[in-house]
Amino acid sequence: MKKYLLFIVFVSGFTSLAAEMAASRLMGNYFGSSNLVWASIIGLILIYLTVGNFIGGNWADRSPKHGTLYRILAWAGFSVALVPAVSRPVLRWAADAFDSLQLGVLFGSFVSVMILFIVPVVLMGTSSPFAIRLAIKENNEAGRLSGRIYAVSTLGSFIGTFIPVLLLIPTVGTYRTFLILGLVLTGFTLWGLKLEEGWRSMLRLVWMPIVIGVLFFTINLGTDKSSIGMIYETDSAYNYIQVLEQDGYHMLRLNDGQGVHSMYHPDIYNYSGPWEQVLVAPFFNAGTTGTADIKSLAIVGLAAGTTARQAVKVFPNISIDGFEIDPAIVDVGRTYFGMDLPRLNVFVQDGRWGLSHSGKKYQIISVDAYRPPYIPWHLTTREFFQMVHDHLTDDGVMVINIGRAPGDRRLINTLASTVRTDFASIHVMDLPGTFNSILFASVQPTTTENLTKNFDTLLGTPGTDPLLLETMNVTLSSLQPDPPQAQVFTDDLAPVEGLTNDMIIRFLLAGDVEMLQ
Repeated sequence: MKKYLLFIVFVSGFTSLAAEMAASRLMGNYFGSSNLVWASIIGLILIYLTVGNFIGGNWADRSPKHGTLYRILAWAGFSVALVPAVSRPVLRWAADAFDSLQLGVLFGSFVSVMILFIVPVVLMGTSSPFAIRLAIKENNEAGRLSGRIYAVSTLGSFIGTFIPVLLLIPTVGTYRTFLILGLVLTGFTLWGLKLEEGWRSMLRLVWMPIVIGVLFFTINLGTDKSSIGMIYETDSAYNYIQVLEQDGYHMLRLNDGQGVHSMYHPDIYNYSGPWEQVLVAPFFNAGTTGTADIKSLAIVGLAAGTTARQAVKVFPNISIDGFEIDPAIVDVGRTYFGMDLPRLNVFVQDGRWGLSHSGKKYQIISVDAYRPPYIPWHLTTREFFQMVHDHLTDDGVMVINIGRAPGDRRLINTLASTVRTDFASIHVMDLPGTFNSILFASVQPTTTENLTKNFDTLLGTPGTDPLLLETMNVTLSSLQPDPPQAQVFTDDLAPVEGLTNDMIIRFLLAGDVEMLQ
């Protein structure tokens, strides 16, 4: 029985961390995955586990029986399985609130869902102190057995950290992940109850796994969100992915849905978004007047390939390397966004790692992985921009798409100051009608006068694609003053989370419309 007790502690530890990871995904689909959301989930889960430890120790002293522990954990598993089903109406409410940015509803729905985790997590938190009480028979073995039980529980938690993210969620989705986790814990604890007290005790609770199994195979999941025009949704190891169709356009939205990451129309290429601005980058250099001379582009944050598709249209000789960390987004791009481009090489890798291991140099490098609150800090540092600089040709230009909040340019100023340490010139334009700014950084000294002269030349050049001319005109009319000096981010110190948190809070309190990314 002692071996099975250790096994149950392992399963409980596994389920507790697996449920926490699944909870982060469940919440992230609706509230985003900023460190504010993560801190709230982790902090509250730890509080619930603390309460469970306290209750478990006292409960074990009052009823030091294996059967009592197994019954507690059976209810814990069953309640884990019910969390997404009970929370689904609240989360749909939250999704609608996020679309209209109703801060009170958002906060209320977040709190409501987190309350649902109290029961399962507190019950799972009872397992270790309860198991220690059951296992210790002699005082001289207390330290050894306590250490063994906590080690086994921690090992289970370690494994539970990876299984949902790498296996369950991408395979069966977030909802059914909770059902599987609940079934695993309930099933093994009921078997332990049978070993300890016999079939009769187990059969009294056998309805629990039956209910979970019925839910798994019969529940009509429908869609996670009721977004207008949604034609596809899926969970990947990295994102909750939606494809929306409106007036013939396809739009890619991720996680909380605050932003459009890619757009597609079979006959239209200009979406008045940040993607087109990449086309302008080389024309900040003096004398760059021929589109046929632009032959190489790297995109860090390929998404569903909007920029790549536009570049292939404008530059007849271009070859593109696109770095995208999420293979599910690449599949979506090929299915719904026309990303079957012969001159596009797709690398399913983290952008920084992939670019650093590329043996090529590019005339343009687009960095489009920034969208508050999803700003990978390792793509904001001087070391990263040094690496980008080293992968540009002598006439190369980097383009960064930066989200901002109304009247808040601190992120732009910080990134501009960081980029200045290695690039000769920078230029910033604000995309009309959005909260996007585009930063151009060139290896050689460049001027806005160069862009104006090249634009005038291209206007008189037969065959110049109208998409390029339209975009250059927007760029020239939207250029901003040189950003003031601000903090320089490094790999050692890049407090982008704190800056982003403040931007998010101010943005939500202001109640403005969503930012297009």
